[in-house]
Amino acid sequence: MGARLKTGLWVRAVLRRISSDGTSAMVLKKGDEDAGAVLIVLADRSGGTGVLREDGSGWARVDATDPQSVDAYLERQKKYDPDLWIIELEMRDVSQPIERTLGSRRLDLDEEA
Repeated sequence: MGARLKTGLWVRAVLRRISSDGTSAMVLKKGDEDAGAVLIVLADRSGGTGVLREDGSGWARVDATDPQSVDAYLERQKKYDPDLWIIELEMRDVSQPIERTLGSRRLDLDEEA
């Protein structure tokens, strides 16, 4: 696995960028500033929910689409990883593919091409 940006720096940059687009974004759980993993909770005003997890150089959706399954998933992950960051984005529609706009924390993506 290649080098990664520090998690705290990456999270702050994503929150700033997402907020500038008018999307509500907040930290639900602050993890290790240097190397914590990141989960992103997606929510919309119609009650839609979802979770994104880091998947190599991108993001993958977790099979948790209702509030109860999202909460259960997050609780399990917190038990396994005390360094975990959880951020929440309130979007117009959680089914829209925001994964492409989040970018990656990996610094070596050009080396793999």
